[in-house]
Amino acid sequence: MTYEIKFGTDGWRGVIAEDYTFENVRRAAQGVATYFAAHHNAHARGMVIGYDYRFASEHFAAAAAEVLAANDIPVLLTETGTPTPVISYAAIANQAAGAINITASHNPGTDNGFKVRNEFGGAVDPEVLKKIEAVIPETSNSLPREGRGVKRQPLADALQVNAVMKFDASAAYLAHLPDMIDVAPLKSAGLNVIHDPMWGVGSGWLKRILDGGKTTVTEIHSGRNPIFPDMKRPEPIPPNTARLQETVPAAHAHAGFLTDGDADRVGFVAENGRFVNQLQVYALLAYYLLELRGWRGPIVKTISTTSMLNKLGEIYNVPVHETGVGFKYIAPKMLETNAMIGGEESGGFAFRGHMPERDGILCSLFLMDLMRQLNKTPTQLLDHLFGIVGPHYYDRIDTPFPPSRNAEVRAKIANEKPSHLAGLKVLSINTLDGFRYEMEDGGWMLIRFSGTEPIIRVYTETTHQDKVQEILHDGLRLAGLE
Repeated sequence: MTYEIKFGTDGWRGVIAEDYTFENVRRAAQGVATYFAAHHNAHARGMVIGYDYRFASEHFAAAAAEVLAANDIPVLLTETGTPTPVISYAAIANQAAGAINITASHNPGTDNGFKVRNEFGGAVDPEVLKKIEAVIPETSNSLPREGRGVKRQPLADALQVNAVMKFDASAAYLAHLPDMIDVAPLKSAGLNVIHDPMWGVGSGWLKRILDGGKTTVTEIHSGRNPIFPDMKRPEPIPPNTARLQETVPAAHAHAGFLTDGDADRVGFVAENGRFVNQLQVYALLAYYLLELRGWRGPIVKTISTTSMLNKLGEIYNVPVHETGVGFKYIAPKMLETNAMIGGEESGGFAFRGHMPERDGILCSLFLMDLMRQLNKTPTQLLDHLFGIVGPHYYDRIDTPFPPSRNAEVRAKIANEKPSHLAGLKVLSINTLDGFRYEMEDGGWMLIRFSGTEPIIRVYTETTHQDKVQEILHDGLRLAGLE
């Protein structure tokens, strides 16, 4: 039986050697080659291919490069493991038709993945992904639906004739960075920060950018280790943050930063070891741009992130647009509205003037600059934020979920019409992406199925700290999972 390749919330992901195989990577690459050649002049413009530090990522990237080269699409192949935002910016800098990125982001070490980016460095929108899926050959040998099989030119041959060229993607990114932030004041600020790149391709990047001044960056979990020891997965949320939360106060550091396996997401740890959650980080970043940088323009948020953005939008008179979960929805909306910032609950944020792609490196620098300019610790920043928009409390529960029960559970949730959650009145139900219950305090609870893993996620944000867990467990009961 042919394995069907489907692009989820952010690309196709699978278990290495089970469904994520060289044959299937080549099939996916052929689909990209067919579509981008037909619609984006890829034969003339070429494409970028990059990869992370996961097991065999460089070899899977080489397999994709062989397919594009055989389809007469020039390839720029990164010479080493490279952060996702750097790969995405390379597509812009080289005026490429798009990019392929071999990464499974925050998934467990057993997995790898395949992301597709457009000429703007952003996630390809869902309709285009469907068109790519439609031209993926059924096998690597048989004729596909478009009458073409998977083409392949051996990498050594492609390199010899410059059909594939290896390059350093970091140069263009670093040259562009001053357009987004002046790092000189950060270098001289005397901050002591700890960076946890979570064994991923973010290793060395903050040190490289901030080296040469009074600010010091110390790394933990640095370098390549594709089994990701000391954490469940390279996702910058608890419990994977435990080591950094211990290290920051022990080292008397001002703050700690995490970047996930491909460095497109950020985690933030306060001076006392407290984890600053992703919704709070999004509100802090928006406040930083609006108040300290004087930016104006729309804010794009997913259905699963903070209502603090709506309050900031009212205060600063900027519109707030809401999308489904995933940058395949956020990126097109950012381009459509010329948004100043776009982001999601997972800790990924993008910025106007940069690209509609998450960037954990730039986010870390922005948060440091916020600390520097206000001369406040992360804890004081949160107090300052809550003084403006009021306290907001958030958490989520991820529950493994058998795909065979999908229809049953969806039907159960759809039929449930709760009047209250944790004693708070439910005002309405939003079904843009999952089921979000709007509550009387301005908070919400969301139940949705992950687009990349067999998991149901239950999220909540409320102004009542003592009701967070009760709301989450009410959500699990609605889904019949508790």
